[in-house]
Amino acid sequence: MKKIIVSLIALYLLSSCIGPQQRLEEAAREGRLSVTLFGAKGDGVTDDTEAIQKAIDFLDGRGGGKLYFPYTKHGYLISSPAKEYDSEGRLVRAQLILPAGDSNIQFEGEMPCKLLYTYQVRPPESIAQNFEPTRFGTMGLPNTCLHSTWDAPEVKDSLDRPWAVLAAPEGDSCDGRFSRNLFSMKNLEIRVHLDTAKMYPTTSAAFLKNVSRLIVEDSQFCLDEQVGDTRLGKSLQPNPCHTVGLHTSGNQNDDQILRNVAVQGFRYGFVLGEHICADYLYVHNCEEAIVFHDATHLSTIGHIVAQHNRVILSTTRGKMFGNTPAKVNLTVGVLNFEGGQTVPSPPEVSKLVYGVYDPDNRLRGSIRWHEPWGMGVFPVVGAQKYDIQKY
Repeated sequence: MKKIIVSLIALYLLSSCIGPQQRLEEAAREGRLSVTLFGAKGDGVTDDTEAIQKAIDFLDGRGGGKLYFPYTKHGYLISSPAKEYDSEGRLVRAQLILPAGDSNIQFEGEMPCKLLYTYQVRPPESIAQNFEPTRFGTMGLPNTCLHSTWDAPEVKDSLDRPWAVLAAPEGDSCDGRFSRNLFSMKNLEIRVHLDTAKMYPTTSAAFLKNVSRLIVEDSQFCLDEQVGDTRLGKSLQPNPCHTVGLHTSGNQNDDQILRNVAVQGFRYGFVLGEHICADYLYVHNCEEAIVFHDATHLSTIGHIVAQHNRVILSTTRGKMFGNTPAKVNLTVGVLNFEGGQTVPSPPEVSKLVYGVYDPDNRLRGSIRWHEPWGMGVFPVVGAQKYDIQKY
């Protein structure tokens, strides 16, 4: 017994000699490096921007690793203004910056996200049909959440770079101007602030054009308010700002893996390119739900659920966000959508106008669509070389 006590004391004294840097290195090696070790509170009141950035920079400096976000009821507040340039003078426009480099950094929340559930304004009479009218209020989903409250300057030029919660700086590799080799994200929600005086967001969620290889799973990118309020007579408005929920890698990228990913409330939901392999995409209340700039190398999406978007599938017009437009080789297994044309209440920006909008006829491949109820129509512009059929 005496020997055991002496051994425990020796172990304690040895561990107490380990410095803070060594403790962080040990946590990183064991895959348990938490943002809380860098001072993040997750109380919804403390600005955690600096603490999370310190954690990102630490991981990048040691050659990569996983950054863990424990679940908290109120989420991690990201309220510091975005930086226009990184420490080396490269354009980034982000609150949280993924440094340029080759290290593999992964963000991981405590549990998979529960995806969006409220996405339209329901009129008061819908109560008789057992539907509650939509009201403003925090989304309140039990997700591990990064919650931005910063309103970005308005970017109204589609060629310009948007401001975002998370981004990597512009680099010089390939046409996508990559600066970072790989980033992955799992079990996290990024919320962008919706100013209810404007009723459109000015900040994008994740602008990852400059990351050449990307893996996102069980995550979502959304607004911090519902898209409309019947009681106040307000709803989501046409957005003059070119905001994006998730922009994946630019042209000439590596593989892009999306598993169970949702977007809600931005002008563009997903902006995608080549090498996309997605199993399930869920997109609500976007003016353009899924936008492709190019897919010279084949992209595939297994299942899309699109609820109340103005345009579901489109191709870019011109060099939007600096992406070079090209042929889009894309197969979509099945698209299940609700068009919203039969809903008598706003938001008007969430009522289907085009199922496919491809005026330059760049799409190649096929899509099968299904609407369980509604108008039963799927309007198309262009897409003369795309096989579009009802499921």
